[in-house]
Amino acid sequence: MPTTRVSRTLSLLALGFSALSGAAHAQDCTTKIGAVLPTSVDWGRPIAETAQFAVDQVNAAGGAAGCQIEMVLRDTQVDPKVGVDAAKALVDLEGVKVLLGAVSSGVSMPILTSVTVPSGVMQMSCCSSSTAFTGLSEEGKTKGLWYRTFATTGVQSAVGAKVAADKGYKTVAILYKNDDWGQDMARLIAADFAAVGVEVTASVAINDAQPNYRAEVTDALSGQPEALYLALYPAEGTAAVREWLSLGGTQNMILANSLKSDEFRDNVGLQYLGSALGTDTASPRSESADAFRAAYQERFGSEPNGPGLANSYDAAMLALLAMEAAGKDASGADVAAAMSRVTDPNGTPVSADTSGFAAAKELLAGGGTVMFQGATGNVRFDANGDVSAPAVVWSFSEGGTQEVQYMSLNDVDAFMASLN
Repeated sequence: MPTTRVSRTLSLLALGFSALSGAAHAQDCTTKIGAVLPTSVDWGRPIAETAQFAVDQVNAAGGAAGCQIEMVLRDTQVDPKVGVDAAKALVDLEGVKVLLGAVSSGVSMPILTSVTVPSGVMQMSCCSSSTAFTGLSEEGKTKGLWYRTFATTGVQSAVGAKVAADKGYKTVAILYKNDDWGQDMARLIAADFAAVGVEVTASVAINDAQPNYRAEVTDALSGQPEALYLALYPAEGTAAVREWLSLGGTQNMILANSLKSDEFRDNVGLQYLGSALGTDTASPRSESADAFRAAYQERFGSEPNGPGLANSYDAAMLALLAMEAAGKDASGADVAAAMSRVTDPNGTPVSADTSGFAAAKELLAGGGTVMFQGATGNVRFDANGDVSAPAVVWSFSEGGTQEVQYMSLNDVDAFMASLN
């Protein structure tokens, strides 16, 4: 290792240990941040627990902006009205200036437009991918208060089309959730299927809480497609797939990352999912991503295989870093504006853990900037608060899921360019 690199590493470690030693003497105060996440569903609880993991690590480093952090968590039930009510309570009653969430674009959007933007609260989502947010930002309607650590639906859509092309499917039917996210996915995937020469025989919306989905599935089956694309969540996904199979539908399925769920696998039955392939954004093949996996396994005793876990960790850690950079009593707009100081490509690299946060505190206090190296890599936001990401194709296994194919960020960008 070159001498200069050794020196910088030792300096950073010294900064980290110095700040850690002062953690016990942190200010006797608490700052609340809000979190609106779907804790009532099995795949949502780990997302919330991972955000809390990041908060715990920050508190071990002395907290953010001079205070310990309390994450006040509310369940959205993946329901827009419930999510909006929860967000309003956190903003109006708890006084939070930073809100983590939500998971579904259909929940995040009304929270953004009716709660966080009007109240001047920064909203950081781990798991909302609709391109509608990009359009809203381009129109100036997010006021710079919106960030997300999950890549847009464009990535998953493109990779889904690649799966269909690689498998040689010529016809595909689409079942999608009738909300902002599902509508966005259905629109994008239809265009991407067309770009790779795959015909969409039917595109059918699925609404929540119906007694059954026989009419919708019958409609999707009418064109006798070779495969089925599913942009659904586990509850309605399970019901729709059971109807699909009972009516003789093919087991050739392409799944959005929302179905990367033990609940969905177990309720449908692994024996019926042997030909199913899912898509998801992925952590890069990097040291920081490996470090997160090791830390997660130590904390929770399992691999971070569920949807959105790495993204949830980075969302929480970045929000807290921005709070640190903005200083005590900062407004939501101040915190959002400080995001550039903690994701600076020319800043000093800091790791995503307690010692990394401690080092960042010292660097920021000295007027410097940092480059956060997190569970999803070196996070860089564009002008709309969006990120890009590598991708993965996965399949279900006895223990959860397994990787079938990894696509680097360059691979993803090149394939998406080819579609255009």
